[in-house]
Amino acid sequence: MMKKGLRLLFCISMLVSCSSSNTNNSMDDNNSSEWSIPIQDVLDGGPGRDGIPALENPNLINVSEVTFLADSDLVIGYKNGDDVRAYPHVILDWHEIINDNVGATSVAITYCPLTGTGIGWNRVINGAETTFGVSGLLYNTNLIPFDRATGSNWSQILNESVNGDLIGSKAAIVPLLETTWGVWKTLYPDSKVVSTNTGFSRTYGTSPYGDYNTNNTRFLFPVEKDSRLPLKERVYAVINGSKAKAYRFSDFSQGVVVKDNFEGNNYLVVGNANFILAFLLDADTENLDFTYIYDDTELMLEDNEGNVWNVFGEAVSGSRMGQLLKPAVAFKGFWFSIPAFYSTEIYSN
Repeated sequence: MMKKGLRLLFCISMLVSCSSSNTNNSMDDNNSSEWSIPIQDVLDGGPGRDGIPALENPNLINVSEVTFLADSDLVIGYKNGDDVRAYPHVILDWHEIINDNVGATSVAITYCPLTGTGIGWNRVINGAETTFGVSGLLYNTNLIPFDRATGSNWSQILNESVNGDLIGSKAAIVPLLETTWGVWKTLYPDSKVVSTNTGFSRTYGTSPYGDYNTNNTRFLFPVEKDSRLPLKERVYAVINGSKAKAYRFSDFSQGVVVKDNFEGNNYLVVGNANFILAFLLDADTENLDFTYIYDDTELMLEDNEGNVWNVFGEAVSGSRMGQLLKPAVAFKGFWFSIPAFYSTEIYSN
């Protein structure tokens, strides 16, 4: 019991060590007006607003220059035309939000270490560009970012503002690919990678949360728990309104393509043991037959018309070259975090 208590104290002290000198362990710095979520369930995580410092336009290095990642480390990838970038978990563990400009897109890569959820947002809100910071608040143990333009608070997993001038506004989702560093550098050997030269002194590669990612009984904040799956199992969730459908990596381990109907929408879900992706099919694409062709390159699918599609849903050859499959609203996270926010069903093959 003493060892467990010491580990918890260590974790909390490490979390607070992320704080800048301008920390506030109350909600005083956050907008305390109307909330669209139960305010009694909005908890103070400790560091205060900006206590965990978000990054802006981070330093980038080439894949060949990366020495701080093991092949098993997770990264979040984004591709905009020929500009391809990887955002390592080992950096996001300490900063949680990276505001970046990739081509013409202003993106916020948001990652919550406590729910394991990495979600990309377009930073243009109501026609104006903003940046996002870490509020220090949590809802269902999940990150609450705030936008610097209005100070409004947002729920990461709900993808919307839950407090402030923008309450009820939705964030436009930017499609991401989350996988291991070993897979990513094979897919995109010429991509750029966020470096550990962040301007902050952090022990990148050592999690501030210890064994939290793998310990199914260890939680730092209260949240309702659904026991249908191991609580910290990483799943891929497709979101439709207030409902979600969870896909297990064990069902995709051999490389699988699934056409699935969920809440009236047709989805193409494709993946393997290392990543899963989902696309929303429409009248133009729902009658295509897709075959899994992944072989350690970015090429993922071939359809019955002879078109070849990459992992980001781009047709790279064939008569549809240049066409994009519409990305689903979907992300990867710890199992417990999905039913905490959405009425969730589990895919069964």
